[in-house]
Amino acid sequence: MRILLLNQYFPPDTAATARMAALVAGALAGRHNVTVLAGRPSYDPLERHRLYLLHREERGSLVVERVGSAAFSRHRMRGRLANYLSYLALAVPRALCIGTDVVLAMTDPPVAGIAGAMVARIRRKPFIYNIRDLYPEMAVAAGLVRPSGWVGVWERLHRWALRHADRVIVLGEDMRERVIAKGIEPGRVVVVRDGAPPQGREVPPGHPVTEEIRCGYPFVLLHAGNIGFYGAWDTLVGAARLLDGEGVGVIFVGDGAARPWVEALANGCGRVRLLPYRPPEEVPYVLAAGDIHVVTVRRGLEGVVVPSKLYTVLAAGRPVLAVAPEGSDVVRIVRRYGCGFVADPDDPSSVADAVRMAMHSPHVLESMAARAKEAARELAQGQELEWFVRVVEGVRGKG
Repeated sequence: MRILLLNQYFPPDTAATARMAALVAGALAGRHNVTVLAGRPSYDPLERHRLYLLHREERGSLVVERVGSAAFSRHRMRGRLANYLSYLALAVPRALCIGTDVVLAMTDPPVAGIAGAMVARIRRKPFIYNIRDLYPEMAVAAGLVRPSGWVGVWERLHRWALRHADRVIVLGEDMRERVIAKGIEPGRVVVVRDGAPPQGREVPPGHPVTEEIRCGYPFVLLHAGNIGFYGAWDTLVGAARLLDGEGVGVIFVGDGAARPWVEALANGCGRVRLLPYRPPEEVPYVLAAGDIHVVTVRRGLEGVVVPSKLYTVLAAGRPVLAVAPEGSDVVRIVRRYGCGFVADPDDPSSVADAVRMAMHSPHVLESMAARAKEAARELAQGQELEWFVRVVEGVRGKG
């Protein structure tokens, strides 16, 4: 098969969708000819590209074509919009010229699925829509746009794209339920999770990076990763205040749009520490620093966003505290495998009680850590990628 993958971000972009696009493209290219249509690197890239109209890179059966979209900093909305619009303006015409048997679109930019459906419709080819985040719900929840008439138009166009997709690939059961609720036939909506990366070597206790992250606390509740709008951060900080004097540190390692808000919430609370990202080679030591890791989704966003950091925590063999609504994919996985605790994202005392239970039950935590590794093996990234390839192959001949 010839497969065309539309996603603005691709390495050297450092976005999560760039990494997943690379993994998906690599898995597909193992058996098929894949062309990735990306933009000039703009998401905190590891390297910058000079201005061009079209750039082509060939890597065996994988071809990466980059249109010369704008590459402004994504930290300002105007620059991000310029990047999105210039990518779409250049990528859609180019997509209409590339020989393909299947069109596969992700969600960068947020209307990429609509663009992919249009290209597939014009080309009369099968269309597969891989939803990484559910729009326009995510944009509204993040405060990037306000509910309005044009957001309603966006939703209608999005439903049109979903209806014309031969397969809709989503990240979790909660997202699948949201898509089906939009009137999409259940048989066309398939769950393929990001999956747990290969388990690395065991990290010995007492490593300097691990001890630095722990900040001297006897027990550490750790959040390592993006501090985005989707988390129940006020609940976590409220729980930290309830745990004052009990030897618990609530530590955030990372950055994100909500970090300034979390810093403001934690003002005067000595139990909360916000630390910067560490280099990739130090990530195993960061993960080892947490006695229990928090994965959070605030109420109302279950199925809109599915946090992939859960799988990294499982691969590291660490217990999980899911601060998320019942029915969210993270809670379902934690309960299914018994690899952690669950707390109400609206109730700081629920979080505090779960932390106390974990802190005073080291044998339970040890058992949960073992079950986290078992979950990582069953939800292995390699298996999920193989399932992704089979789903794509299943649309063969539908165009």
